[in-house]
Amino acid sequence: MAHDEMSRRENRQLAAASATMGPWRTAAGVGAVVGATALGIEAISGDWSLSMLAEPAGWGLFFFFLTAWAGGQLRRDTGDRRLRRWAREHPWQSALPAAGGLLVLNMLAQVLLGGSGLIGAFFVSLIPAAVLMAIAGVTNGVKEARRKG
Repeated sequence: MAHDEMSRRENRQLAAASATMGPWRTAAGVGAVVGATALGIEAISGDWSLSMLAEPAGWGLFFFFLTAWAGGQLRRDTGDRRLRRWAREHPWQSALPAAGGLLVLNMLAQVLLGGSGLIGAFFVSLIPAAVLMAIAGVTNGVKEARRKG
């Protein structure tokens, strides 16, 4: 194994560490505002039940994890410079903890609040997790192209 190559375990550890760089308070605020806005829209529809909380929870979670991941990528004031470089060079791997957290928590919200079955909740939750991963890939692709160009 070459000096630059890392094991899967080391890459997982770096991905988890890079996830800690996010601005968690800001992300919580953004998620809360988006979730509350979505809940307000649901409340206007007049379908008052516990299931009306599932979709707003999903929107709030999506924007929470997106803000945390993106903020961690943009922040320069905290974290190890080598860790930020690793996250920049491995956009898909650095976004995995956020996408995984979104997938799991949104599944729970869909099952507990929306009354979905586990398989249905998984597929509903897979979509926003995949969108988050796609945003991570496109964002970093554009950043790399600008840096090289």
